Amino acid sequence: MNTREHETMKVRGSADVSYLEKTVDQMVWEFMEEEEIPGLTLAIVQAPYIPRVVGYGVSDAQQRRLASANTMWPAGPISQAFAAVATMQLYEDGTLQLEDTVGKWIPEAPGSWKAITVLQLLRHASGLADYRQDNAFCPFCKWTFGELMELTADMPLRFTPGMDVEQSATNFLLLTEIIERACGMSYHDFVTERQIRYLGLPRTGFAENLDKFNYEDVSLTGNVHQKFKADGLYIDPTESAASYGPEGQPVARVESSALRGFSDLWASAQDISFWDISLAGSVLIHSQESRDLIYKPWQLPDGREVPAVAGWQFYKHRGLMDIKGSVPGFSSFLSRFTHAEELVCVTLLANKEGVDFTNLGRRIAGAFGDLLSTNYDDNKLYLLEGQLSAADTVTRLEEALTERNIPVFAKFDHQRNAKAVGQELRPTTVLVFGSPEVGTGLMQADQSISLELPLRISVWEDEAGSTWLAFPWMQKLAAGYGLAENPVIPKMQKLLETLVRRAGSVY
Repeated sequence: MNTREHETMKVRGSADVSYLEKTVDQMVWEFMEEEEIPGLTLAIVQAPYIPRVVGYGVSDAQQRRLASANTMWPAGPISQAFAAVATMQLYEDGTLQLEDTVGKWIPEAPGSWKAITVLQLLRHASGLADYRQDNAFCPFCKWTFGELMELTADMPLRFTPGMDVEQSATNFLLLTEIIERACGMSYHDFVTERQIRYLGLPRTGFAENLDKFNYEDVSLTGNVHQKFKADGLYIDPTESAASYGPEGQPVARVESSALRGFSDLWASAQDISFWDISLAGSVLIHSQESRDLIYKPWQLPDGREVPAVAGWQFYKHRGLMDIKGSVPGFSSFLSRFTHAEELVCVTLLANKEGVDFTNLGRRIAGAFGDLLSTNYDDNKLYLLEGQLSAADTVTRLEEALTERNIPVFAKFDHQRNAKAVGQELRPTTVLVFGSPEVGTGLMQADQSISLELPLRISVWEDEAGSTWLAFPWMQKLAAGYGLAENPVIPKMQKLLETLVRRAGSVY
């Protein structure tokens, strides 16, 4: 290992897998407690190895199954990445062209859809309305392609195809239908043959295949595993995760046909990591040109850069990309640092809906390589690396505040102020905003907290060109005033997290 590698990467086998004096286990467990997550599996890749796969909590609270390396979770929007690979495999086979139109492969599609290209579907640049927004849509029901297409067939395009970007499950519904018609087999079978079986992924499959795995019905034995004592198939078993609602009712599994290509796969965190290593190289997609088409930013005709394709989002940190989201009852996250000196991937899968792992994932990555850290104090600040320029991010943040009717009291453009006194500063802007009703309640409890109010979010561009959004951890800030247990504080934290995600992300 050369000197630079030694300085920037943790030594494999070191007991010090920590970041800012917090171990990975501590960071994960604290996060689970804050978010009230029953169970979670984490997988870490330091290519070409998967040196760490850990389960935390329970994958099934009622049956007391432990989250483990073998737990299968809904991959959620990570499924889009499998669909993108399938598309590029057919492209490399010469069976499908990215300039092919919807009309060529799906002649029964509405007239306004027919000129949309395969590449526009991949890029979420079609303008198609999202059928999930239709009142008749049910994610737990079985659907045919025609039935789902009808949900949005009469809706106008939201923008001219190729002129803007907006994530829509309809894009991947059409994409997977084109894949089926181009390859002459079902999308399910094509992905199973060319990705799942090809890579030998033992714990990856579609929702309709889950019952084919060997599970023990522990409810018959007092929620205690028994079969492993007599049958080797149940030693270190594969088990699917379960999620429960607030009244303890089980959350139904999402039907594959309802979110085909968009959120239809289940997998273990280890399998996703293995698949991602294959994807990062040339195992699944062979040419650099093909990979660049779906794993690099691109430009709209008006010159705007779009740092997102097929669910993936890209950042200025060299080689950083992630894909994430939720389905009913579950959340998923996969981030990858692909620079040659880094090559680290973080996968997080959990049985709680609506969880954003972006901040936690970056801190976990920081435990495995100094270059992967934020370079700021993550213990003091909630930090999110944005995808857009600092100026665009500030504009989106202002829009997000306006949408919620939250008044902005001040806007400090520190770069402009520095220029006024003959000095230079990279873009740095602070927005000050808040609700007098909420803030007054806190000050009634302790007037000295007025020093911290109104709320503020800072947006800046660092020396590498990355855009950062930051605010103080609310509970840590409030603890200094004896207000950490005030019920308003976690609500303020969630609001701030929502605002920075809205401002800093394409999707």
